[in-house]
Amino acid sequence: MAFGPQALASSPQAELQRWQQAAGQPGNAARGQAFFTQRLGGEWSCASCHGDPPTRDSKHASTGKKIAAMAPAFNAERLTDSAKVEKWFKRNCKDVLSRECTAIEKVDVLAYLMGLK
Repeated sequence: MAFGPQALASSPQAELQRWQQAAGQPGNAARGQAFFTQRLGGEWSCASCHGDPPTRDSKHASTGKKIAAMAPAFNAERLTDSAKVEKWFKRNCKDVLSRECTAIEKVDVLAYLMGLK
């Protein structure tokens, strides 16, 4: 699913539903947590930059740039723009996996992030 550069208002629930539809199955938070915290062939995991758990601000592992909390319960702006969700999944998956994430990987990570309270 690709979107143009324009902002597309969304919500965390809408993003989860969108990726569940693309994956053809509901997200699995336990699988999403494992994916988020493990190094998956590269030097980094998602948690390397976003923290474990991703409920507080953190810093990029190589640039030191501040990254706001990933979990929507701790950052109301997270997962509210479909274009940004698409952009950052694409960029970060390539950094962590050297490839784009599958729809199943995305929906699992979203289920994990949304389950953090």
